[in-house]
Amino acid sequence: MVELLNKIDKAELAGKPRVVFDGLIDEIDTLDKAQAAVQAISAYKVIGFDTETRPSFTRGVQHKVALLQLATLDHAWLFRLNQIGMPDCVAELLENPDILKIGVSVKDDKAQLGGRRNLKPAGFVELQDLCAEMGIEEKGLQKIYGILFGQRISKNQQLSNWEIASLTESQRQYASIDAWACLRIYNCLMELKRTGEYTIIRKNVEESNTQER
Repeated sequence: MVELLNKIDKAELAGKPRVVFDGLIDEIDTLDKAQAAVQAISAYKVIGFDTETRPSFTRGVQHKVALLQLATLDHAWLFRLNQIGMPDCVAELLENPDILKIGVSVKDDKAQLGGRRNLKPAGFVELQDLCAEMGIEEKGLQKIYGILFGQRISKNQQLSNWEIASLTESQRQYASIDAWACLRIYNCLMELKRTGEYTIIRKNVEESNTQER
């Protein structure tokens, strides 16, 4: 029987070992690379999903999505949308209902991707809903992952410039982990849901539970 906390506080999370992604990372910055990546990704029925946008520190200024991350358990593809736009092949993948795209706060991501191109996204799964069904009350990726796997996802690169000419290795790691972690969480939750071999340990966390991604 797996025991899962309903909540986890920041202090407890901070003491956990940091997650590292050791799979392949492909940076997609041309149309040819995008077509090859989509062909490879289309062989999978379930993938992790996330996006990154250059932060704005000026009121009223909002940037378009710069990066689309899609991942399997051992491979992450980072689509540089600020450089290649939204190619037809990528749009078709995002609109394909037969390939599940697993993420956190996917409604926001889908709305922002619409700023790149008119889309009809399909096949998206919201992890927040799945967690709530199972009794996990956290909504942020970092805390959900910490509850399930006892590791900490670093958020140090979240507010970095995602439109720079070449992503840093730290950015590549961060972006890959966010999509990959969504898939790991989904697989874990679906297996626990299938077997029913889990119990929720209720914990009162005395801190503001702001929504994180």
